[in-house]
Amino acid sequence: MIQIIPSILTNNPNELQEKLTLCEGLVERVSIDIIDGKFADNKTIDPIILFDLDTSLKIDYQLMVYEPVNWIERCVRGQADRIIGHIEQMSDQVEFVGKVQEVGLSIGLALDIETSVAKIDPTILTNLDVVLVMSVKAGFGGQEFDKRAINKIRELDEIRARDDSPYRIQDDGGITLESIYNVHKIGVDEVSIGRKLFDGDLAKNLAKFQKAAHNIKQ
Repeated sequence: MIQIIPSILTNNPNELQEKLTLCEGLVERVSIDIIDGKFADNKTIDPIILFDLDTSLKIDYQLMVYEPVNWIERCVRGQADRIIGHIEQMSDQVEFVGKVQEVGLSIGLALDIETSVAKIDPTILTNLDVVLVMSVKAGFGGQEFDKRAINKIRELDEIRARDDSPYRIQDDGGITLESIYNVHKIGVDEVSIGRKLFDGDLAKNLAKFQKAAHNIKQ
């Protein structure tokens, strides 16, 4: 079964808290986008504001930042379960993966829409828990699914089958009831969805996307 992960992109701590509260009891995991104003022309909350959060949710931090390695400690203090760093402004992927391993958390690397799978250091693929493929330009919500992500998903699925690499594949951006089935069919294990989940009834929207992913009639 595909895992649907509510994605939160905000610079408002109150909105973040409201959305996390909505997710309690409905999902196992949420993803919080961290954007520093350098990676993209946008800025969101700092992970540290979640240091005293009382939650049962597992928290992913997707780091759309300059040098994600410098944000690891903040994510730890923000109760991270998994830290996913974009490679575009990451000078040393091995260092990033090693530092996340040191703090005992799950690790992911993320590819923006223009970034090829070949840009991932092949020596660390077996150390990754997840590889995240953006299907929109990173940094902003509400964009349409970009089909350039499809070939990258296929390539990642072929690599893990060939090399017996254990990483999961996540797609993030512009997922619709139509596209979720298509990406799941070619290898996606997780999808990160923002506005389309939170607009209206979250529980009903989760059920709709889950059914669509498995081609079950609504």
